[in-house]
Amino acid sequence: MKKIVAVNASPRIDWNTGTLIHEAARGAESKDAKVIIFDLYKLEKYTGCISCFGCKLPEHEGQCIYRDGLAPVLEEIRNADGMIIGTPNYLGDVSAGFRALYERLIFQSLTYKKEQMCCNSRRIPVLFIMTSNAPEEFYTQDGYGKMISGYQNSLSGMVGPTKVLICGDTLQVKDYSKYNWTMFDPEAKITRHETVFPEEKQKAFSLGAEMVAALS
Repeated sequence: MKKIVAVNASPRIDWNTGTLIHEAARGAESKDAKVIIFDLYKLEKYTGCISCFGCKLPEHEGQCIYRDGLAPVLEEIRNADGMIIGTPNYLGDVSAGFRALYERLIFQSLTYKKEQMCCNSRRIPVLFIMTSNAPEEFYTQDGYGKMISGYQNSLSGMVGPTKVLICGDTLQVKDYSKYNWTMFDPEAKITRHETVFPEEKQKAFSLGAEMVAALS
């Protein structure tokens, strides 16, 4: 049985990002994979890389040695056959929780050796999901696409081949009338959530299933 680690890097556990993470997980489970789900904002206190360089010592090469709330997540990823990870777009970038895990995940495999830049010999497929209030048209190489490409390239290089799913123009809140937000058309947001978001859920499900199928 294949093991997939799914990581929700949104503080809103059951909202857009969390929903797509769970759909991708269900897709993986439909192909008989075991899925372990972590909600980063429910974990014990953790931080990004503290630059201790423990992962560069011969006895710990490629393994983050800092013990905090992310330690069990990194351990599960190390022994997984695939990873699903999702984050909302916050101020044109990933969430702070995602960034903390990303730093620890990527830096542990960076060798600083010209001969071999990455010491991770156990590469696994990755599905990187981003949800966004901004529409998907913003994700061009002149916009948010450059940011996405940076993360995709790093994950592909240090963890394994990475696919991306962008879900834009999402519903931020259930009741827009509580807020004095003049940028949005609440009815259009709700309509899109009811009609388009289910299609995004199906895409996530399919990508989760395809990940496991490709491992067989």
